[in-house]
Amino acid sequence: MWADTLLNDLITRALQEDLAAGDLTTAALVSDTAKGVAHAVAHSDLVVAGGDVFARVFYAIDPGLRVERLKQEGERVRSGENLFVVEGSTQAILLGERTALNFLQRASGVATLTRQFVDAVPAGRKLRIVDTRKTTPGLRALERQAVRAGGGFNHRDNLGSAVLIKDNHIVAAGGITEAIERARRHAPHTSRIEIEVESLEALTEALAARADIVMLDNFSEELLERAVALVAGRALIEISGGVTLERIPRLAQLGIDVVSVGALTHSAPAADIGLDLEALSTGA
Repeated sequence: MWADTLLNDLITRALQEDLAAGDLTTAALVSDTAKGVAHAVAHSDLVVAGGDVFARVFYAIDPGLRVERLKQEGERVRSGENLFVVEGSTQAILLGERTALNFLQRASGVATLTRQFVDAVPAGRKLRIVDTRKTTPGLRALERQAVRAGGGFNHRDNLGSAVLIKDNHIVAAGGITEAIERARRHAPHTSRIEIEVESLEALTEALAARADIVMLDNFSEELLERAVALVAGRALIEISGGVTLERIPRLAQLGIDVVSVGALTHSAPAADIGLDLEALSTGA
């Protein structure tokens, strides 16, 4: 429900950006009685995401439009396949085209990249691919849904949803042990304590302070092997920092629990999707 509210607000703001002064071109060229049908077509292989927002954009402009979903969230499609059909007022279709496509392309791009990382995990391994808070401002709800559509998982949604002690928190608290102890005193009993560490020495101290999850930041391959042996099942292990697609199989084989990949949301290229219009009547 909360995500629905966020997405509706997002759609309203996006349409205001594009339509605050109307659409001079459509008003000049298209009769308000003209009817058309438009097909959203994949121009590259991709994983579909953002279909709900795509449809909502058109319904926000004209509830009388008909939007038919041909592909489901998380479905892989090939270049040339139809994803959605939009039918009704030609003016309304043209008014919503760019905004609807922006959301669909962004979400599908995130889902497509996420699926590539998920597919790189060898069968039978426990490794989870998760996102981070490195999301486009205002688009977090959309992008996190897209990560799930791509087969990934979400990290903490916001600063209030989990305890994650980072390097600056450690500095502010006066050290690793003190930071973990303070967090445990103040956090709800349902919350696990996660801490970011950058060396084996820091990892040893975090384990001694009974951290529930350790985030190994920018560890080399050699240090990772030693770190996994040092943890020995006493905490969940998360890897972050510079994780590429090529490293995923090796990380999975090491027995890592979670890999957080900021690139899923901050660097995913938009999927190539077009909206092709066919005039049913000109309204002339």
